[in-house]
Amino acid sequence: MASYFSSLMLAAREAMEEETNAYRRHHSYSGSIDSGNIHDDVLHESNGIEEIADDVSDNLLSLSLNVDEDLIGIKIPLQELRSHLEIGKGGVRMIGIWGMGGAGKTTLASSIYDEISGMFDGCCFVDNIREKSSKYGFEILQEKLLSDILKQKGMKVERVAKGKQMIKSNLCNRNVLIVLDDVDHPDQLKMLVGSHDWFGEGSRIIITTRDEHVLNAHKVNVIYKIRLLHDDEALELFCKHAPQQDYIPKEEYEMLSKEVICYAGGLPLALKVLGSFLCDKDINQWRSALARLKDIPEEDILGKLKISYDGLKPMEKELFLDIACFYRGVSMEEAMVSLDACGFHPRIGIKVLRQKALITVSNDKINMRHTEGMFDMHDLVQEMGHYIAQGEHRVNPEKHSRIWREKDILSICSMYTTMNSDKIEALYLYFYNYEMNCPPDLPQVVATMKNLRSIYCWSFPRQLLQANFQPAMLCCLILQHSKQEQLWTGRKHLPNLKVLDLSSSFFLIETPDLGGLPRLERMILQRCSRLKEIHPSTGYQGSLVFLDLHGCSNLEMFPKITHMPKLMTLILSACSRLLNFPDIQKNLDSLVDISLRYSRMIEVLPSSIVQYCTNLISLDLSDCFNLKSIEFDFRDFKKIEKLHLSNLRLQKMDQLFVNSNFLPPFLTSLSLRSIPILFWANIPSDIICELSNLQVLDLSENGFSRIPLNLVQLPRLKFLDISSCINLVELPDLPPSIAVLDADRCDSLVIKDFPTTYKWLWKVTLGDKVRGGENVLQSVFQENTIEDHFMGFHRHNIDISRALGFDISTRSFAYETFTLQLPLNWYSDYSGFLVLFSLMEIRDVIITIKQEMQMDYQSRLLEESEHTKSHIVNAETLHIKRMCYIPFSSLMHKSLWNGNISFFVSGWCVFKVELVPRRSKGGSPERSRNCSEYWDGQIKDRKTFTIKDASQSSIEITWLH
Repeated sequence: MASYFSSLMLAAREAMEEETNAYRRHHSYSGSIDSGNIHDDVLHESNGIEEIADDVSDNLLSLSLNVDEDLIGIKIPLQELRSHLEIGKGGVRMIGIWGMGGAGKTTLASSIYDEISGMFDGCCFVDNIREKSSKYGFEILQEKLLSDILKQKGMKVERVAKGKQMIKSNLCNRNVLIVLDDVDHPDQLKMLVGSHDWFGEGSRIIITTRDEHVLNAHKVNVIYKIRLLHDDEALELFCKHAPQQDYIPKEEYEMLSKEVICYAGGLPLALKVLGSFLCDKDINQWRSALARLKDIPEEDILGKLKISYDGLKPMEKELFLDIACFYRGVSMEEAMVSLDACGFHPRIGIKVLRQKALITVSNDKINMRHTEGMFDMHDLVQEMGHYIAQGEHRVNPEKHSRIWREKDILSICSMYTTMNSDKIEALYLYFYNYEMNCPPDLPQVVATMKNLRSIYCWSFPRQLLQANFQPAMLCCLILQHSKQEQLWTGRKHLPNLKVLDLSSSFFLIETPDLGGLPRLERMILQRCSRLKEIHPSTGYQGSLVFLDLHGCSNLEMFPKITHMPKLMTLILSACSRLLNFPDIQKNLDSLVDISLRYSRMIEVLPSSIVQYCTNLISLDLSDCFNLKSIEFDFRDFKKIEKLHLSNLRLQKMDQLFVNSNFLPPFLTSLSLRSIPILFWANIPSDIICELSNLQVLDLSENGFSRIPLNLVQLPRLKFLDISSCINLVELPDLPPSIAVLDADRCDSLVIKDFPTTYKWLWKVTLGDKVRGGENVLQSVFQENTIEDHFMGFHRHNIDISRALGFDISTRSFAYETFTLQLPLNWYSDYSGFLVLFSLMEIRDVIITIKQEMQMDYQSRLLEESEHTKSHIVNAETLHIKRMCYIPFSSLMHKSLWNGNISFFVSGWCVFKVELVPRRSKGGSPERSRNCSEYWDGQIKDRKTFTIKDASQSSIEITWLH
């Protein structure tokens, strides 16, 4: 705080006259100092300016301290917001404060406004813009803004366009502070603070909103995401509003207070409302109120949160309710199938929900390999969604739009003969113990639901769909882990059904007649291990786009394909008894992906594949052990890009490979894993010479001692996998384009020299027994320093200091949390953080880096000193196994960090952090290369490193191995 006001004093000295006028205006506004204190003789005003700056500093510091005392959890947000505002610097800055309703956006904006408003030529706080703009129009708001800043009462704005001109012409040379609170539409900003050039140098505009899109559309300088309270802050705020009374025992008070904290989830609004309600209640009333909250949310909280929901379009509302009721904690990838089938257009809708802070999409801490993360939301937001879905009939579940609770379905089943269930649109049923809690009347109940659009049922033990079940609106039918042998008999007319998912229905013997499903697009039968027969109608299902039969291990035949013009993906992998590839009798122009991996009984691949699948892009034949003949030439595929031929045992395989031109020239990915060693001797070294587009080459698990291919001929090769080549003794020459090298478990490999010409190489994995790993590490981290890109290195037992070219500190490793003290010149003299791991419980980790505020840091050290001491490990007892480099250039505004920062790593691990010296000290990273050019396609649809702001003082990095 002291340095903050020092900059104010310096600015005062540099601009005496401007500061004197600002002082007059400030004290005219606040009325706290008599204007007679200012000397008329400006030649002797320097001493007065000192006094002015000191006075302003004292006043503002006092006000700030009062704010800190009165408001809980606001110290750090205020500090962060000050740094974004950059008071005292030139230019015009617009700062958005974004977050869910009741999170404290207005409180934060008010606090910073009260603290700094006296430092501007004029200031204005316009509250509740969402409501006032719709009720009174923009002219009234424009009048308030002009009147407050210019201090001229009675200003009139006749038209909105005229008001915009007046604001710009009157304020373009003024240093102003404006707060626009509760903005919910971009037009509101256009009318009030149209662009940066409307205001004079040094002006600051603060905008609070629930909708991030509003801020993005207006191109604000910074979007500050409001954080919710930590548990200790939440407890303090709640206790302030509901202090312990003498008639409530301390133990009971503490226990029930913790229940409230858990329920509120750090939301200040909820804590204030509940605290004010409970403050004068006795212990029994506390218990009753908390029990009631589980069924009936507090209306004051619900109403505030519901504002964001009310601002959604009808389809976005339906999308939100489905996510709140069914898909929280579910991977976005999985949920999108159902949401898309229901016609919700989820791609754009989910973006809107995220921007309005109604949902988040986060990485699953256990399995981070979901392509698009997991749906999540605040507990109270989900509760609001449940409340809306139940409508005004909370005790009558048959009148709800969605059913997901077991008690509701049991209630409906108990009285279904006397009620109408046409209001129900979607069912989500999960039977953990189906023998105990499955209602016997459920099939009859479901048959009465005429307006169902979606059914998800997990582990239902009997036939769910009766003969009279034919809901015309049904779009999505998911019956996973069901116990039925057949879905239905005969033909059902379901004109809108798009998704049919019977995954892991282990008792299913045959698929149903699809003739009555004219719009079916996706059929998923994964792991239906007893499935023997695919109904013939499947072969002429003209609307089918995606067909997945992975793991149908009893399936022996697939029907003739006579009319499937829209089929894009055909998965027959792990169909271990499938004898023949399907008989294709008509063009499959849309088919781009065929997988036969682990389908071990297929002996012949017919020429019809090339004849009818003319647009095929990916063909996977890996581990088809019994394949004896391929009756076509791979080069006849004119568009194929991915070809997987791993672990084949073709009788004439040597003839397949003897022709150096047998591979299609368009390939970008080729897998030749575990090819019998006898065949490698007959493979020409120039077999890949025409693969100028090849980026991925898998040669893992082969028995050769030297790679018999000339890899330098591959000008675009990015990823080479030679893992588990246990006889390999040397690395071949690699093309300069190489980016990722995996040589794990290459026990015989010796790397004597490693060229420094691989300027794109940033990710390397070496086995424990590989010798010469220091040479590779030196090339990657030292000779070819990539200062502005992530790097990853996996290798046990290596001389890190020699390879990196700088000394590793003797500081100890730590469990899960590591604190690093930054030197004053850290951003200019160092290029990034090097995170060194010794022991790791999981392969994939989330690294959170957080700025430690001095007060928090000292208190945490005080509280956890004993715990921390027990979690320090001597560096001499450990070997480094993995390391990653995090460039400062990826940290965005975190260059403002100072003091101590802490690193938190998910999962059990032992690690330490080092600063990597910059090659040329005293400067900023030299961006000689575009980081987007670094290849990162090893993990399908995911980046090895992804980084996001967890808050203004922390970042979160996901590292996938």
